[in-house]
Amino acid sequence: MPQSLARLHIHLIFSTKNRAPFIHDRVRDSLHRYMATVLQNFDCPPALINSVADHVHILFELGRTVTVANAVEEVKTTSSKWIKTQGKEFVGFAWQAGYGAFAVSESVAVVCEYIANQQEHHRTKSFQEEYRSFLKRHNVPFDERYVWD
Repeated sequence: MPQSLARLHIHLIFSTKNRAPFIHDRVRDSLHRYMATVLQNFDCPPALINSVADHVHILFELGRTVTVANAVEEVKTTSSKWIKTQGKEFVGFAWQAGYGAFAVSESVAVVCEYIANQQEHHRTKSFQEEYRSFLKRHNVPFDERYVWD
């Protein structure tokens, strides 16, 4: 085959360090736009980004020559540097060390709806409960001692 082709959608989830509620309305939309630009420039076009106070959900298409780890490192590193420039209250901002990345089939519309409804969803479910359910649903073995920082 002379041409390499791929279409991989990734649902990425990560939290602020210690789930500190840094992502509030004053910076939320700008943060999402910034992350979208970073991913676009990294050849990983985003489909949707949404967040609540302590974590982010991103649905993006993984670039054919990009690893998930490289895309995550790029978006977390650059957005962390950016948010620290948004005011004194963000000087101590950090993302958690880890992340969850899940392949999404062509059911992208279902995942987009889930991500878009984060504020409503998290009225009844914490980040930890949500993240555990993702790990279990995707049959990802984990040890509670090492999941949270």
